[in-house]
Amino acid sequence: MTTAQLKKTPLYNWHTANGGRMVDFTGWSMPVQYTSIIDEHNATRKAVGLFDVSHMARFRFDGANALAFLDGLVTRKVADLRPGRIRYGLVCKEDGGILDDVLTYHLQDADGKSYAQMVVNAGNREKIAAWITERLPSDVTFTDQTEETAMIAVQGPHAIRMAQELVEGDLSELKYYQGREAKILSHNGLVSRTGYTGEDGVELTVPGKFAISVWEALHVAAAEVGGHAVGLGARDTLRLEAAMPLYGHELSEEITPLQAGLGFAMSWDHEFIGKAALEALDQEALPVRVGLAMQDRRVPREHYPLFKGDEQVGKVTSGSQSPTLGTPIAMGYVSREFSADGTLLDVDVRGKRHTAKVVPLPFYKRK
Repeated sequence: MTTAQLKKTPLYNWHTANGGRMVDFTGWSMPVQYTSIIDEHNATRKAVGLFDVSHMARFRFDGANALAFLDGLVTRKVADLRPGRIRYGLVCKEDGGILDDVLTYHLQDADGKSYAQMVVNAGNREKIAAWITERLPSDVTFTDQTEETAMIAVQGPHAIRMAQELVEGDLSELKYYQGREAKILSHNGLVSRTGYTGEDGVELTVPGKFAISVWEALHVAAAEVGGHAVGLGARDTLRLEAAMPLYGHELSEEITPLQAGLGFAMSWDHEFIGKAALEALDQEALPVRVGLAMQDRRVPREHYPLFKGDEQVGKVTSGSQSPTLGTPIAMGYVSREFSADGTLLDVDVRGKRHTAKVVPLPFYKRK
């Protein structure tokens, strides 16, 4: 795909004018970094990071039965979501394989009318939209708002205080996984206490035409406390330290939620697509997601095989040098019998074996 064919977020011109190194990410032209991945990572952990996440798909559902409809698609029960609540869950195929991991919101507009929203991974936008459309009842209206809005993540120890300068209402009253409509720099928008970094923070959604003014106001405030705009590179190292699975790496149509260690995102007291298959699976026979800490300085990468003796028992799905811990870390899938904490495995790094220890997840958890 050529640069001209790539989709562009409302913040694209700001990124290119301010040193963003642009790359093709699932069909979108996105900044992978501005300065260095380590600097941007550390700024988020210590101060605040600003992330353009406008490529993430944003779907709106209107109608009295909107949540009941989504309840049948998502592994987590959402029919009982109270206004202002958000839940993480998965959309599965009939065989239990993961189509995507999503956030489902129950929101209210200024008139008190309820509606639902779903945030979907950028690379799965068309797939999930088609999945929804095929099953959409006549009394529910589905609108893809992705390209008419922008979504900005503000993450880090100073995130809430900094975002408060732009957002109406007391953000400290907004608990984790809650959201509401709000004026953002006097524009109609949505604020949610969510993120993908392991830090506290919010995600702000505003009409695309106001995105740059909101972003620039945040950028000025971030610079005052040592914060940065952050690209996809540091977003990946941050989520890896926090052991947050990424679709296409830890999650796929060949992986089930239970293999991925996402049992908390399953509600067995409601019916959803894939439930029967998941209940019938022999979990002991399936590989499971684990954390890996390298015992030397070699960095494991995606697809590197994992061995116990001469037997290949799994593979790496994500790996990087951890800027926070100062050591190489990874996530991967291994046969269940080799998944216990403390188990030593070998990673094949370009034909040479290097020892890794299975460790608890997450690697990093904020105080």
